[in-house]
Amino acid sequence: MSEAEKGRSLAPALYVVATPLGNPADLSPRARLVLALADLVLAEDTRRAGLLFRRLGVERRAGRGFVSFFEHNEAQKTGRVVKALERGLSVALISDAGTPLISDPGYRLVRACREKGLPVIPVPGPSAALAALSCCGLPPQPFTFLGFLPRSAADLKRLFLVHADTGASLVFFESKNRLAKTLALAGRVLGDRPVCLARELTKDHEEFILGRLPGAEALAKALRGEITVVVGPLESPAKSDEQELARLIREEAASGGRPKDLARRVAARARGWTAKAVYEKMRHASE
Repeated sequence: MSEAEKGRSLAPALYVVATPLGNPADLSPRARLVLALADLVLAEDTRRAGLLFRRLGVERRAGRGFVSFFEHNEAQKTGRVVKALERGLSVALISDAGTPLISDPGYRLVRACREKGLPVIPVPGPSAALAALSCCGLPPQPFTFLGFLPRSAADLKRLFLVHADTGASLVFFESKNRLAKTLALAGRVLGDRPVCLARELTKDHEEFILGRLPGAEALAKALRGEITVVVGPLESPAKSDEQELARLIREEAASGGRPKDLARRVAARARGWTAKAVYEKMRHASE
C-alpha cells in the first residue's frame, strides 16, 4: 500500500467490486483502491481471495484480512455485516472472479442494505456473461442470463421450455463435466439454433467455439476450463419478397377457392406473411 493510500479512507458503504476473470490487468484502479482501503472484505473463499490479492499486488492494511461470505453462510452473516455498516465501516464484497451477485452470493446482503437505507456502491468491471455475449457474434439483445443451470434433467428441460420462445439469446455457465449432456438436451428442447462456447475468457487459452444445436455436444467433449455458453434465438427465414408472393398467389389461384382460403394457402407457403396480410395484398391488387 502506498503512503498516499495509507492516509485515505472510504466512505461507509457496501462496495460491490468486480475482480478479474483471469487477466490481472483487468482490475480497475478504482477497484484496487477500494480493495486496499475497505475495513472488511467479504469473500467466497478467503484462501483464494488471499492468493488473488497477492497476484494482483493489492496490499491490505495491517490486521485487516478477509471475512468468509458464501452461499451457505450468507443468511447467517448478513445481519452482522449490516451492523458493521451501521457502525460506519466500509465493506467490499467480491466473488472468486468477475462481478458479485451474478451467479454468486450477495443478493440477500444488498437487499438488506437497501431496506435499511444503507448505501450500496457498484465498482464495475469484468463479467463472464457480458464478455461472452459481446464477442460471440450472436444477437446481443435481448438476452436472458440463466446463471448456473439446474442439475436435474427434468428441471433443466423445464427451464429451457420456459425460455424457448422468447426470442432472446440465452447465456449460462456450465461445468465441463456436464456440458455435453446439457447441450444435447438443449438441442432436443430448443431446436436448431446457433451456439457459442466461450472458454477461459481473458486467459491465455481463451477460445470462442461456434456451432449449432443440435450437435454442439460433440464440440464439448474435449474442452477444459471455465465455459460460458451463449445460445442464439431461433433464426427466422427471410421474408418472401413481393415478386415471390405474387407468384405463389397465382399458383394457388389456379386451384380455385374463396379468397380467404386462397390467402391461408399462400401464407402456409410464404415466409413471413400472415393470411391476413396476404388477403389484404390480394384485395388491394384487385381494386
